[in-house]
Amino acid sequence: MASLPRSRILDLAKAQCRLFSYTFNPERLRLGNKVLRQRLRGPALAAYYPRRTLTFRDLQDVYSPLGLETINGPQFERLEAIERAKSRGKGPPTKKRTASGRIARSSNQTPR
Repeated sequence: MASLPRSRILDLAKAQCRLFSYTFNPERLRLGNKVLRQRLRGPALAAYYPRRTLTFRDLQDVYSPLGLETINGPQFERLEAIERAKSRGKGPPTKKRTASGRIARSSNQTPR
């Protein structure tokens, strides 16, 4: 049986790709078409997470222009606990400062 010339085989492959809506890739390069043909995942992932609910900060922003004062109980208690700890000497350590008065950075941080 005689083998067909390569150009005829490529023409046949090109016709098949056109017919079945494939990408013609005779060199078999990795083009990412398999991934690009898939459905987008963004809408499904966005629908998975619940929508953002109203926070206490949002309520403060609404009522502060009206002259109404709001008190965030848990935040107030947290700040009081920090003050009590500082008065006993148990607060967070102070940040190291350089001679110029600026806060020192560690060597692995990038400059801003």
